[in-house]
Amino acid sequence: MSPLDCDLLVIGSGAGGLSAAVTAAKLGLKVIVAEKEAQFGGTTAWSGGWMWLPRNPLAVEAGIVEPIDEPLAYLRHELGERFDEARARAFLEAAPRMVEFFRTKTALRFIDGNAIPDFHGRAPHASLGGRSLCAAPFDGRRLGARIADLKPPLPETTLWGMGIASGAELRHFFNALRKPASLWYVTQRVLAHGKDLLLHRRGMRLVNGNALIAALATSAFEAGVEVRTSCPARRLLRDGERVTGAVLATPEGVVEVHARCGVVLACGGFPHDDDRKRALLPHARTGKEHHSAASRGNTGDGLRLGETAGGQVATDGVQAAALAPVSLVPQADGSFAHFPHLVERGKPGLIAVTRRGQRFTNEADSYHDFMQALLAALPAGEPVQAWLVCDHAFMRHYGLGAAKPAPMPLGPMIANGYVQRGQTLAELARACGIDGDALQQTVQRFNRQALAGQDEDFAKGETAYNHMQGDAPFAAEQGWPNPCMGPLERGPFYAVKVVAGSLGTFAGLRTNAHAQVLDTQGQPIAGLYAGGNDMNSLMAGHYPSGGITLGPAMTFGWLAAHHMAGRLPSP
Repeated sequence: MSPLDCDLLVIGSGAGGLSAAVTAAKLGLKVIVAEKEAQFGGTTAWSGGWMWLPRNPLAVEAGIVEPIDEPLAYLRHELGERFDEARARAFLEAAPRMVEFFRTKTALRFIDGNAIPDFHGRAPHASLGGRSLCAAPFDGRRLGARIADLKPPLPETTLWGMGIASGAELRHFFNALRKPASLWYVTQRVLAHGKDLLLHRRGMRLVNGNALIAALATSAFEAGVEVRTSCPARRLLRDGERVTGAVLATPEGVVEVHARCGVVLACGGFPHDDDRKRALLPHARTGKEHHSAASRGNTGDGLRLGETAGGQVATDGVQAAALAPVSLVPQADGSFAHFPHLVERGKPGLIAVTRRGQRFTNEADSYHDFMQALLAALPAGEPVQAWLVCDHAFMRHYGLGAAKPAPMPLGPMIANGYVQRGQTLAELARACGIDGDALQQTVQRFNRQALAGQDEDFAKGETAYNHMQGDAPFAAEQGWPNPCMGPLERGPFYAVKVVAGSLGTFAGLRTNAHAQVLDTQGQPIAGLYAGGNDMNSLMAGHYPSGGITLGPAMTFGWLAAHHMAGRLPSP
């Protein structure tokens, strides 16, 4: 095939890659995006879509105004000796301008997270809100025929393929059988989704990360960006020390793409690269013991490409992955889907135990902190696993993992072994291989504390983040003083096993404040940039707040595009 020419080649189509692509196109550059999978969107399309963006315009317009020194000090405290002030300051200075750019010049609109607190509310300079944004719901019909190329939401997190937005919308679904207003809302949503399935064969009201990708892709198409799917990058092209493009394997054959300004590597990190996992994740001795919920196409391509040009993958972070408890959902073909447990752990009436039948952490803390605590609680060499345990009332109200709440049937999830059930706690313990006596004692102690409203063991429900993860209205109705704690009282009892997993990876190519990939001497490699999870995380393996992947991904993509276009972002 004849070579292709452009100004910027972006390899990967998640938020980091598309942010760079859209920004560059708006700055007048000719852009090609190459995606290895058959559909664009990467892990972002499966995500909750939240972005940590302190001092953003929506917060300021709501009266939440803070100097840059506040989030900077929070990061300095949270990251400790791994705090990179140059990159942190570049991110915090650019984030508000990035948001303003996208909301005024593209199809992307935002909803505020002004009531969403940072994860670690007891830390100095943590915020009770105003540092988060999410993509607003998006009409998929704006993509036209290209809607078929958009990766749909992760099926296990949807209802018949219908994405459900976090917050008020999700609460309506939990309360559909209890409150007429919620039942009416859910009925309208289901009917509208059914109509979309008949007319378009997929939902058109897009939410969360699916909405973020759809809005970015729509903006890209409108700006003339060429998005090619099923086009993995095989190797980078170089002219001396400068990266000048890449070789792509397209459905029509191998093609060289020459990029005048540079190449952005945004391939999603290494969550499904067993070799890299084995090297960087101590709990994954062969690499296969880590079950990421990230897109299956994220196999470390960008990191390997960057290394061929002299880039270095950082190995000094406190954790190489954004850890999360994941359950393995049996599929009809014998494979397993990976379900990330992000929602139900903080709701009242659930505990997490090891095989010894003992709790090991505050279940309402962040997914990353939950897994860090599990790793610390287990003896070296023991398989990384725990069980989420609840009673019948909890199961039918909230569901458990991929098992949906009432009125959705529970039987199939019990029949395929995903959900374990016991009429008594002792029977449940036998089914799971848990110490039955210890589980009985754990539940009795937890129930007493739940009725008193205080977790004497792990302080569950005592931070603003815990409160948000809980369900204060429902707890109040039941007479429970703690929004995250309710007793496990009446059988049958249920459990789902969770294992070591992640939402993505942190360890990536070392970069500077412009997102340029650095060589072994710390010097930028001309023409080569990294974005998303191919860029070493600004957080250095820490997880101080929700959205610390997508917020920097969007911001550094925007910064990279300005740098390669030779245009300093306007203040």
